[in-house]
Amino acid sequence: MKTTSDVVIIGGGCMGASTAYHLTQYGVHDVVLIERESQLATGSTGRNAGGVRHQFSTPQNIQLSIESIRLIERFQDAVGYPMDFHQDGYLFLLSTPSSVETFQRNIDLQRSLGIDVNLVTPDDASRLAPGLKLDGVVAASYCARDGIADPNGLTMGFARAAQAAGVQIERGTDVTGITLDGDTITGVTTTRGAIATPVVVNAAGPHAARVAALAGLELPIEPLRRNIFIAQPPAHATAGVDFPDNHIMVIDSATSFYYHREGANILFGMGDPDETPGFDMTVRWDFLDSVVEVALSRLPILAEGSVSHAWAGLYAMTPDANAIIGSADSVVGLYLINGFSGHGFQHSPAAGRLVAAQIAGQDLDFDLSPFALNRFKTGAAAPEANFV
Repeated sequence: MKTTSDVVIIGGGCMGASTAYHLTQYGVHDVVLIERESQLATGSTGRNAGGVRHQFSTPQNIQLSIESIRLIERFQDAVGYPMDFHQDGYLFLLSTPSSVETFQRNIDLQRSLGIDVNLVTPDDASRLAPGLKLDGVVAASYCARDGIADPNGLTMGFARAAQAAGVQIERGTDVTGITLDGDTITGVTTTRGAIATPVVVNAAGPHAARVAALAGLELPIEPLRRNIFIAQPPAHATAGVDFPDNHIMVIDSATSFYYHREGANILFGMGDPDETPGFDMTVRWDFLDSVVEVALSRLPILAEGSVSHAWAGLYAMTPDANAIIGSADSVVGLYLINGFSGHGFQHSPAAGRLVAAQIAGQDLDFDLSPFALNRFKTGAAAPEANFV
């Protein structure tokens, strides 16, 4: 392992890989990316549902989506590696007049930023997602350019391109310390030795608070478990009749229940309002009954199918469900790309570029102030309402 580097990135998920790739695009090649697991993308990146969408409630998140999805759409041409992307849309089901009013405001904002999003009728929703039961649904919000992408393909594409450009990737290595001279980064210590560096990027996902603490910085990030289940439809089920023949993501805004096609199967899940913060990634099989109760009210064919497997992952939650992106003012040389609160994978292309640009001394074409760490002290936080 190298003993010196211009930049050390801690975390080999989508954020770390994106930052490494974009650093090379700005001419910074002396970079070490450190991942404590034996493989990249095995943490939160590899345990999410793969959704990417423009349908957020704040301008800054919509702008991150615009840039990220634009790159995902042309990923192979731009980065040089293939990645699956099914751009069949997101459909948010709305069951109350107040939710329709809220989503209409969001749609107006999204459309003002150039996104083609529409409020559609239940009949329209039924045509878009065959097999969907719409009891109580009064409208839905739909964007055709949203979709389902491959987290592993994106992360490995970024990582391979970065490695080809000179980035050194160290797997199976844990960062045990960050060294400082006063308030300035001087290096990191790891289970395989020390690296002298003036720049450290914290891309540690749900473990970001622990990494930041190594530099004496407190991050308001808590890990929160989410469960994902895979169901095999019954043999007689017909795609396009009993369930969608595309990969549209359907989300019931009242319950947070969601599903989409995953190969021949159905991937589904739902947030648990009683979940408490922690690092436990054991699947909550006792929660499955609650999820299925809602699932059957929206996709009846699941009653005849069987759950073949499941996994749990961790959201890295902030108090306002928005990310923390950019330099840490109180620690010179420390950069943060953390706390995406469940929408990190889809925003990693843009977020990685912005952190890389900041490190490389480029003029930013994006206002990062809504993502600044100090917003929690100044009261400038603007919560993201539309997170799942």
